[in-house]
Amino acid sequence: MTKLIGVIGAVALLTGGCGAPAATARDDRPVVLTTFTVLADIAGAVAGGHLRVESITKPGAEVHGYEPTPDDVKKAAAADLVVDNGFGLEAWFARFVAEVDVPHVVAGEGVAPVPIAEDAYAGEPNPHAWMSPLNVRTYVDNLVEAFAALAPRHAADFRANGERYRGELQRVHDDLVAALAVLPEGKRALVTCEGAFSYLARDAGLTERYLWAVNAEQQATPRQVAGVIEFVRAHAVPAVFCESTVSDAPMRQVVAATGAAFGGVLYVDSLSTPDGPVPTYLDLVRHDARTIAAALTRDPG
Repeated sequence: MTKLIGVIGAVALLTGGCGAPAATARDDRPVVLTTFTVLADIAGAVAGGHLRVESITKPGAEVHGYEPTPDDVKKAAAADLVVDNGFGLEAWFARFVAEVDVPHVVAGEGVAPVPIAEDAYAGEPNPHAWMSPLNVRTYVDNLVEAFAALAPRHAADFRANGERYRGELQRVHDDLVAALAVLPEGKRALVTCEGAFSYLARDAGLTERYLWAVNAEQQATPRQVAGVIEFVRAHAVPAVFCESTVSDAPMRQVVAATGAAFGGVLYVDSLSTPDGPVPTYLDLVRHDARTIAAALTRDPG
């Protein structure tokens, strides 16, 4: 009987029994909805807890070809601000925001784009501007301005958070350049599945080569694979890489044909879960720099 009373009491607490609804914590903070997890983390650093920042895509999801769900549209309609990256990253975004009447800000506005060099997207801006911590300082400035307009009483905090984060970005940039500076001239080539590293390569003085330009394709053609195999052989590239959100099968073909090592998984379009290797944007850049430097300088013997 005592056990039964205990169970009834527990159910009452969970369901708000006896006609008294259970008290639930209410979150009245303005809601900022971002298009992907990397952007959510950057925005969260600027918001500093004054705003509720959420991501449409989940950790590990591919952002390029994402298909918004009806639930996503509901979330956007209920948000106070929607933030996208820009540069054509979110091909689905224009149609998405057309269905909701919510203010939005382009985080990458003002960043000087690096054009895609080849394939069907040649000449268009490479969307992966966040892979340069120096570029993300512009993201931060845009977010500070947008958040100050959204929640003016916290404007001073947003500015302070932005300045602090800009300092962290500079340190991460310096660490990235230092980590990759050890590469000898003959090994300064970065070969990946997607052409997502143009900004990082520019900052670190690397030559970029990839299977496909943008993940919207997600399948390497025989011609693309053959071209990368030729490049790896011609330049004696010691290691090649692939991103976490796509299959590495095409790059494994390059490895088999050239004898280059598979250098590891790089993160670009998505953070990991909190217990994974890249739970924050700063962790992502550090991980990629260390993985690239370690693989390209590894003694093959």
